[in-house]
Amino acid sequence: MKSEANSVQSEKSSAPSKAARTKRIAVLCSLLAATALVSCVSITRTVVAPPSIPGATYVGSDTCSQCHENVTKGFHTATHARLKAPGANAADVGCESCHGPGSVHSESGGAHHTIVNPRKSPETCFQCHLDKRGEFNLPHHHPVLEGKISCGDCHDPHKGQAVLGGGTAMATEFDTCGRCHTAQRGPFVFEHEAVREGCTTCHAIHGSVNPRMLKERSSVVCLKCHFQQQTTAGRIVIGGSDHTTRLPRGTCFSAGCHEAVHGSQIGSSLRF
Repeated sequence: MKSEANSVQSEKSSAPSKAARTKRIAVLCSLLAATALVSCVSITRTVVAPPSIPGATYVGSDTCSQCHENVTKGFHTATHARLKAPGANAADVGCESCHGPGSVHSESGGAHHTIVNPRKSPETCFQCHLDKRGEFNLPHHHPVLEGKISCGDCHDPHKGQAVLGGGTAMATEFDTCGRCHTAQRGPFVFEHEAVREGCTTCHAIHGSVNPRMLKERSSVVCLKCHFQQQTTAGRIVIGGSDHTTRLPRGTCFSAGCHEAVHGSQIGSSLRF
C-alpha cells in the first residue's frame, strides 16, 4: 500500500500544473493567430471582376440585344455562354462581363469610347485567362501584347466554339492558323501527318521558351511520334534509317534533312 501511494504521489508531482497548462494553451493560441495573420497579409490573391467604366451602371444583356442582335442571337451557342448563371444571379453579367457596364454606352447611342472593346486590348481576356498572360510573356509568342493581333483574331467569343478545332467541331486548327500561315497550310502532295492532328501537336500557340513556339526543343519534338523500338545498342534507327550521327546536328528540320516540315510537293521524306 505504501508503494502504491508513493507511485500516485510521483505521478501527481510529474504532471504539469493547471497554471502551466493554461500558459501553454495561451502561447499556442498566440502562435496560431500570428500564423493566420501572416497568411492573410503575405498571400497575393487575384480578384476576377468585370471591367469598369466611369459613371456607368449595369443594364443587362437584353439592353445590348436591342442594337447588337446580330451578335447576341447566336450567343447561346458560344462557349462563353456556359459561364452565364440563370435567373437573378445573372442580372449584372453577360455581355457586360467583358465589355463593362453599358448604361453610358446605351444612353449615348453607342459612342465607341463608352464601352470596352476587348479587341483593342487583351487585358479583358486576361481577367479570366491568367495563364495566357504568362504565356504571351515568354520569349517566343504571338504578338498579342504588342497589339499586332488580338485574341479575337483566333477565337470567336460570341458564337460556337471559342477554339475553332475544339470539341466536336468539324473544323480543324488549320482553319484558324492557316488564315495567316498560308505557306504552312498547303495543300501539299506529301502532307506531314502531324498537320492532320493540328498545329498544337508541335506548337505552344500562345507562347514558348523555344524558337518557332515549339513545345520541345531540338529533335525531341519530332521523336514524340517518329520513334521506334531500338534493337542495336549504341545506334538509333528511325524509319528504317540509321540516325545515330544525324540527331546531334540539330532539329530534324534545321539540320537540313527534313526542311519541308509541314509538307512537300516532291517527296514523302519532306526534304524539300
